[in-house]
Amino acid sequence: MVHKRAVRHAAFPRVSYGPMLQRDQERIANLNYIYNSNDVEAIQMLRMRIAPLFALVKTFKDRGLLVDSIHTSVEEQVAMFLRAVGHNQRFRVIHSTFRRSTETISRYFQQVLYVIGKLRGEIIKPASTNTPPKIKNSYRCFPYFRDCIGKIDGTHVTTKSSAHDASILADILSRPDGLQIPEGNFYLGDAEYACRPDILPPFRKTRYHLNEFSPRQRPQNAKELFNLRHSSFRVTIERAFAALKNRFNVLEQNPFHTFDTQVKWSLLAAFFTTGS
Repeated sequence: MVHKRAVRHAAFPRVSYGPMLQRDQERIANLNYIYNSNDVEAIQMLRMRIAPLFALVKTFKDRGLLVDSIHTSVEEQVAMFLRAVGHNQRFRVIHSTFRRSTETISRYFQQVLYVIGKLRGEIIKPASTNTPPKIKNSYRCFPYFRDCIGKIDGTHVTTKSSAHDASILADILSRPDGLQIPEGNFYLGDAEYACRPDILPPFRKTRYHLNEFSPRQRPQNAKELFNLRHSSFRVTIERAFAALKNRFNVLEQNPFHTFDTQVKWSLLAAFFTTGS
């Protein structure tokens, strides 16, 4: 009598894998295509231009943050990571492109994510503590925003948990390696933030957003005029967030990674935007 399990297995043909040499050749050809492409193709595949991509790989190698393994180069490790965060692809989808097991892809994804975190303090930092020329040279906004050095805002990223903008700000300001605002300077924030010496929000219960004003609906008082000028500068960061989400789909679509991993890539997405 034949066991039922044996019959069930016999009903499906055994998968026949190709020789490792062929898969290695396909893998090398794929990497050569990626790293020898132009900027348009590189952005479509990895969401980064070629020059910053090479610079990122070189930094990892020069500092010993990532090393070539017997079978996987640093270039491939970085490429697999960028496919995951750039297109929000599952590891089993990336497997079909890079011909690596999901375990291998997952392992290098975590390694690249970790080493990028070690560099965030060098990349994600205010460009200057001086008032931007756009404010300093504007008669509409100077001297009202004389000590403003930037804009601050929160954005919704699809995760398994969330928090209020004010709570996130309080947390990042309390960290030794968090946001440092020089004394006497401030950031522009929206109405979600409380007014404090280093954060200047708009007047509440007063027209604020640009689409609420028009040639026929001009500011009617000093508070509305202030809010209009405040919004015209702070909208820059909203556009930056929109560009960031458009570039890295993992920030906009339903997540399938753990919450800790989501937090790491949400903070580090700015790394790629700054560096590319």
